[in-house]
Amino acid sequence: MKKRFWSQTKPRVALIAVGVALLSGVAVARLSHVSSNKPVIPTFDVKREDFIDSVEFHGDVKAMKSVSISAPANVGDMQILKLAANGAQVKKGDMVVEFDKSKTEQEMKQFRSVLKSAQADIEQSRAQAHLLEEQDLTAVSKAKYDVEVARLDASKQEIVSKIEGGEATLKLVDAEQMQKEVEAKLKADRSANKAAVDAKIAASRKANYDLERAEHALSTMTLLSPSGGIINLITTWHNGGVSAFKPGEQVWSGAPIAELPDATTLRVSARVDEAERGRLAIHEPATVQLDAISDQQFTGKLEQIGTIATTDFTAGWPIPRNFDLRIALDQNDPRLRPGMTAQITVIVDRVPNAIAIPAQASFQRSGQTVVYLARGSKYEERAIEVGRRSRDRILVTSGLQAGDRIALQDPSAKE
Repeated sequence: MKKRFWSQTKPRVALIAVGVALLSGVAVARLSHVSSNKPVIPTFDVKREDFIDSVEFHGDVKAMKSVSISAPANVGDMQILKLAANGAQVKKGDMVVEFDKSKTEQEMKQFRSVLKSAQADIEQSRAQAHLLEEQDLTAVSKAKYDVEVARLDASKQEIVSKIEGGEATLKLVDAEQMQKEVEAKLKADRSANKAAVDAKIAASRKANYDLERAEHALSTMTLLSPSGGIINLITTWHNGGVSAFKPGEQVWSGAPIAELPDATTLRVSARVDEAERGRLAIHEPATVQLDAISDQQFTGKLEQIGTIATTDFTAGWPIPRNFDLRIALDQNDPRLRPGMTAQITVIVDRVPNAIAIPAQASFQRSGQTVVYLARGSKYEERAIEVGRRSRDRILVTSGLQAGDRIALQDPSAKE
């Protein structure tokens, strides 16, 4: 009987054991899955190191001295035909800008034609004046002769009748009046002829001036490099934006087009706000990383710091007022060009053997700055005292010591 009971019960026990084992495996798998999905919080090992307090800002390369190349003055609008490339190396006498000459050449033809016509008008006016002068002089001579004849007849009054004497006197008066009229006409014609000739001469002079001006303008339609150097095209407001001129564009008289910077006067120029300016001093060392020359880091010193704040129209809205700053580089590099942008770092202080942590490891809680200390798998909140901040680092004066491990993320934050 007992043997029969165990023979019937044994399969059931085996099935129950298998079930328990399966359930245990599923539970373990779920627990390990939950454990594997638990987020891993990155940490930072606190140690003593030098805390570097620095100021960072942006700037660009500028030449303190340069030779400007501008469109000729008093010529009017011109169109650029050819233009040297930005950054091109040129020698003295090389072409920098060539303007379209067709309009000026057409004007020169017109001015030559006007000048030729004006000179012909002068000769014609002088010939007409000479002819009229001869006619007036003839009339004056005849009038004088008539006066002498009438005077002679009038002198015979004693030997002729009174009637004839009266007639002779009247003829003398008429002749003298005629003489005055023709002499007055001679004088008036001379003045009119002189004025006409002078007007033609003035027109000729104007035409000659216009021609000389056009010839001078034509001679300035090609701008040559006054010295050797590297071409830097100047950006200016035109066509609705700020950019350098390009071939095919119109320029106005005197418009700045390019410059030849003096490579020995290249400096890095920047602008800083009042808070940053108060932390800087002349001759402080600086590191300069040029965006266009990524394979070299330059060093230099603060050469000049502005004392008066000026409006910075390049900084966006609202327009700030800040201070100019200039850095002299220690290295010369032929790749340096005006206009290159730079990232500037100035170390204003260095605290040795300090406790410094990443800024992302600190958090604000109830008006205090706290960190989270790793205690096994848990984290303990601890308040710290911050001495100063610089870039992405924090100088801790109390609350931490070397060897502590702190969270770089807030472990209490809900997912």
